[in-house]
Amino acid sequence: MLRYLTAGESHGPQLTAIVEGLPAGLKISEDLINQDLERRQGGYGRGGRMQIEKDAIDMLSGVRWGETIGSPVTLVVRNRDWENWQEKMSPKESYRDEKIRVTRSRPGHADLPGVMKYGHRDVRNILERSSARETAVRVAVGALAKALLAEFGIAVFGYVVELGGIAAERPAASYERLRDMVSTSEFYTFDAAANARMKILVDRARESGDSVGGVIEVTATGLPPGLGSHVQWDRKLDARLAMAVMSIQAIKGVEMGMGFGAAARPGSQVHDEIYYDSARLAKGGRTGYYRKTNNAGGIEGGITNGEDVVVRAAMKPIPTLYKPLMSVDISSREPVEATVERSDVCAVPAATVVVEGVVALELANAFLEKFGGDSIAEIRRNFDGYIEYLKSI
Repeated sequence: MLRYLTAGESHGPQLTAIVEGLPAGLKISEDLINQDLERRQGGYGRGGRMQIEKDAIDMLSGVRWGETIGSPVTLVVRNRDWENWQEKMSPKESYRDEKIRVTRSRPGHADLPGVMKYGHRDVRNILERSSARETAVRVAVGALAKALLAEFGIAVFGYVVELGGIAAERPAASYERLRDMVSTSEFYTFDAAANARMKILVDRARESGDSVGGVIEVTATGLPPGLGSHVQWDRKLDARLAMAVMSIQAIKGVEMGMGFGAAARPGSQVHDEIYYDSARLAKGGRTGYYRKTNNAGGIEGGITNGEDVVVRAAMKPIPTLYKPLMSVDISSREPVEATVERSDVCAVPAATVVVEGVVALELANAFLEKFGGDSIAEIRRNFDGYIEYLKSI
């Protein structure tokens, strides 16, 4: 089982993750992890915090000479802004200062529910941990999962398909070409015309003190059929993916494949017909079975079917607004404008990297459940044997 925990606050000294379950012998590149961290900091519409931070990974355990050794991996992303917050966020009682308490909660955040649940009188005790800054270290964890999947020819990549109601049209191109197009886009999309309109929209939102949300899509290619299971609710892979994606800050909806669009169509236009062609095996395919459409998003009955897994996430506009909404002061109970924390106008492009990471983590977990072993060499033996078996069906 592949599992992880994160710790740390937005303005604390660092963000930490401990990852357990990675097999020994997995090659780990700090450069690849840092590339994902840099992508998360990018995208048009980010705020001033990203000009302060320069996220980079420190690996403190579980990796030796560029390879995992089978023990838990500890990852750390340090917060450069900690220099300015050492007293405000100090764990020491001597630095307590009631005058800097935050008492105005922000609509759309965990602020008010959090202080009510945990009995706090200072909203900062909630907002520091609920902040999307936590996703920096989750991106690092996801990079480890992507490295594992890549060993077996599986790739995971994300892109923006809609921003503030502006849809991006996906061209008919290879995944390699799509990745290249996304890498040169300020909005991590493949539609230059939509990219230009999105930029105008974000600029207008910035001028008016507002924020913009959007829709992210992640595609995983190269997955074999058979990951996940139909036998229990908590083993269904689409359910696990949905939970992982919904755990990301500001994500309010998840679809697989056609998703909600399937509800408006008859079954004959939804379900993917099955075909068989033995020639696919001669060309290096893993199975002769295939589908000409992929409305199911690569998962049927909670199990991968050999087609690409396609996950879509709806991200709400960031709720910290520079033209704040109305709220209530939790000390005086008087109406006030919500507090304003440093924030972004749009973080949808950056969130594609986070969704990539959590999708990769769940796929890697299902992969290890199916082909588990204590080392990459053992997993490869199990995987190769299964692929040979598939060819015989």
